[in-house]
Amino acid sequence: MFAQVLAAEFLKLRRSKVTWASLAALSLGPLAIALMMWIVREPGRAAKLGLLGTKASLSGLTATWPAYFSMLTMVVGMGGMLLLAFVFGREYTEGTAKNLLALPVGRHWFALAKLVVAAVWWAVLVGAVLVEGFVLGALLRLPGFSPALAASAVRDALLAAVVAYLLVPVVAWIAMLGRGYLPPLGFALAMLVLGDVFSHTGWAPWFPWAIVPQLIGAIGKPATTIAPVSLVVVALTFAGGIAATIAQLRWADNAQ
Repeated sequence: MFAQVLAAEFLKLRRSKVTWASLAALSLGPLAIALMMWIVREPGRAAKLGLLGTKASLSGLTATWPAYFSMLTMVVGMGGMLLLAFVFGREYTEGTAKNLLALPVGRHWFALAKLVVAAVWWAVLVGAVLVEGFVLGALLRLPGFSPALAASAVRDALLAAVVAYLLVPVVAWIAMLGRGYLPPLGFALAMLVLGDVFSHTGWAPWFPWAIVPQLIGAIGKPATTIAPVSLVVVALTFAGGIAATIAQLRWADNAQ
């Protein structure tokens, strides 16, 4: 039964406009970073085009592979926390939730299938962004590249992507609770703000949404590892989100 539900979810993923919109949105990240790198490297030409190259240079950016990779990791970490909010809530927005919940299938299978589909699609998005980032960086001929640096950058990006995904079940629960796209999106935005606030405090390791800002270096130097207490917090958040989502599907009334 789970295989059938999973196949249906993948079919919906392929046909959904949100799927391709998320790919397009995340793909804009490397393009924006490449443009900033070009502005920093070519301030005179950028100024002639009205791109404010002087202000970009004063921001402290350097047109190098390390700076480029750091910003690319930020796109993956922060972008994932926002884009994954759109994966859930579609049935309520389109009015098809009542049809799914009336099927003779355990409701928990729908939640688990959506989480699997979200994981697969998120892996595709991250892979596409990394490939795009390497191509654009090579075209810009940025200095400072090395295989060791590339491997470290990929590791950091994947680590940020994994942490961002492990926070998804809570977003899924908010989507089921709010019956649509907007509540999980608003929740994700609020958590991004709170995560940035907590990353400036000593409570950062205990707040799940502050872990990604720490990894990408939103304050201070990027973290190379996750504190053991943060691993426990993220694991508990992931498990609690799954339990809350399944409970919401099983016992909450559907008012459609």
